[in-house]
Amino acid sequence: MVSDLDNIFNRQIRSHKKSAIREVLKLTQRTDIISFAGGLPSPESFPVEQLKKIVCEIFESDDASQALQYGTTEGDIRLRELLVERYRKQGLDIGIKNLIITTASQQALDLLPKIFIDPGDKIICGLPSYLGGISAFSFYGAQMEGIELDNSGMRSDLLHEKLKKMKAFGEKPKFIYIIPDFQNPAGITMPEARRQEIIDIARKHDVLIVEDSPYRELRFEGEPQRMIYAMDNTGHVISLGTFSKILAPGFRIGWIIANELIIDKLVTAKQTADLCTSPFVQKIAARYLETGIFDTHLTTITGLYREKRDIMLSSLRKFMPEEVTWTEPEGGLFLFLTLPGYLDAEDLFMQAVEEKVAFVLGKVFYCNGYGKNTMRLNFSFPSKEMNAEGIKRLAKAIRKNLR
Repeated sequence: MVSDLDNIFNRQIRSHKKSAIREVLKLTQRTDIISFAGGLPSPESFPVEQLKKIVCEIFESDDASQALQYGTTEGDIRLRELLVERYRKQGLDIGIKNLIITTASQQALDLLPKIFIDPGDKIICGLPSYLGGISAFSFYGAQMEGIELDNSGMRSDLLHEKLKKMKAFGEKPKFIYIIPDFQNPAGITMPEARRQEIIDIARKHDVLIVEDSPYRELRFEGEPQRMIYAMDNTGHVISLGTFSKILAPGFRIGWIIANELIIDKLVTAKQTADLCTSPFVQKIAARYLETGIFDTHLTTITGLYREKRDIMLSSLRKFMPEEVTWTEPEGGLFLFLTLPGYLDAEDLFMQAVEEKVAFVLGKVFYCNGYGKNTMRLNFSFPSKEMNAEGIKRLAKAIRKNLR
């Protein structure tokens, strides 16, 4: 081993920490622990039999050799056509040249700073915001500027003030990062009025918006809100999507929708990473969309997750002390729980594990170190019975720490 290995690593990797969520998941592999920590879809949601049939069809078709060969960096043409068709129905004015397939949306979150960020550049995100995004952006040297959320998502008044102050100092963020539908971790959905306010502010200050929507199609109640991309349609918005939460995370298929000039740079950046996302799984996904059963599948898993959310919410109301509050999401996979201000979720964590239940510390979702009295809970992965029992155990651990 080289004696000065630590000095050989670059500054980014020396200062970057492993994913807090991934490390927690290692701790909670014990079968006796009920884990609300991961962002895992339920195995019940995977269409195993349908996918088996599609795989056989591909191997018996003329697509077999193409499925096993290298593919284009931009992605499988048929898959892109099908995705463009779905998005056009949602009001997006796009063509196939506006969409690139990525190796899940986490690669999309890595490619964006790869083409936009120089060390020291600033990005605006929510307080709290998705850890995977914060981690990817900061790895490339971005400085995160946080904007508080309210019940409608990122506060537009604070965003406006932040951009005015930055302009006064000759600064401009590379983009505003938003998760408008069932936000991770807060579970909040941004209404169209707030989306329009954000668009107007971004246009005024000539700043890009990155709209991350991995959960958009997992709506349990309420009216779907138009995508920010569809409301803008001027090239100020980049949208991210994925099959990880609505088909199978093992496929590792995501995509980026953007102006053609941005897509061109993303293609260049992706070619240094993996050349192409697996053509095999792209062929499977495209065939799955072509069958027309995808929307039926969405209805099934949405019903499953609605039940699990409802059980978690009813259990929270039943077992949690009145000092504890939480969000009530209209869809997605998560809700966010807030403890009394004098409690630290990190101090509580090991006590919860002793009660055989686990969660993710809320503070890892805050770029400014706040949120110590918060936690994120996932309701999609545990069974309905485990959702109820897990909340009961968590409430017991919390009660032991109340004043």
